Amino acid sequence: MFQRPLICTDFTDGLQRLTQFIPDLAAGGATQIVFLHVVPLVEKSGVPRADTEKMNRAEEKLAVALENVPEGVQVKVEVKAGRAVDAILQAAKTYQADVLVLGTESRNLLTEKLFGSTTIALAKHTLLPLLTLRPQLISTYTVEELSLRCQHLFREILLPYDDSDAAKYTVEQVKQLAKANRDHQLKNCVLCWVVEEGGRLELSAEEEQKFVAQKLKPICEQLQALGINSEVEVRHGNPMVEVLMAAQEFDISAIALSSNNVNPLLEWSIPSFANECVRRSMHPVLYFPFKK
Repeated sequence: MFQRPLICTDFTDGLQRLTQFIPDLAAGGATQIVFLHVVPLVEKSGVPRADTEKMNRAEEKLAVALENVPEGVQVKVEVKAGRAVDAILQAAKTYQADVLVLGTESRNLLTEKLFGSTTIALAKHTLLPLLTLRPQLISTYTVEELSLRCQHLFREILLPYDDSDAAKYTVEQVKQLAKANRDHQLKNCVLCWVVEEGGRLELSAEEEQKFVAQKLKPICEQLQALGINSEVEVRHGNPMVEVLMAAQEFDISAIALSSNNVNPLLEWSIPSFANECVRRSMHPVLYFPFKK
């Protein structure tokens, strides 16, 4: 599905473990893999300077990625000094990355507002997809388990669908990726539509079946024409709760979604479904920044 991942690690997110699984990432479709670590500047005599000692140690940690590289695969290690978001955006441009891989922690809205989030900040400044992985997930895998996970990062996705512009955009992004990469690793897609009980979109059983036939089955057929096995899951209740439950019950690699909440004045007072999913999901989340 993706060929040029930029894997950004701060060494607390567990993503540095992926340096040991280059052949597995290659088996998952990667042809160029870049590892990036950013060391914050330190002030000496009031002048911001690069911490060369920390940078050297970081390079040594990541150098294992260069030891077992399959033929036809390029691997790079970058250690930069400065602001993480700026360094990531620059590296993405330099290496023409097609997906950013980041670790993320469980944070509530207030914590994120006060301390910031690299993932949320990146989503404002790039149109590249972002794959977020929980440190708890990576740290608990054995070598054998992580090897398999690296091969199947994008094998099965759960796509929350509510007929919104953001949901339609996510479907189009998945279709474009599948068309561009005929040997893509995406095999299965579950379209999960949640009807909010008591809401204005609540439908009778007959209306619900009609909606599924009109809105979801054509999308499944389009995905299947691209070689992606697709199915529909209709649920009732709270969308966030039901999507996260569906992620547990289906055999998925990641939740794929987008958001068209682009008004920065509303970002904290009316958080988007996508932002909340990134915060709460223990499953990897593949987030497509919305492009008008």
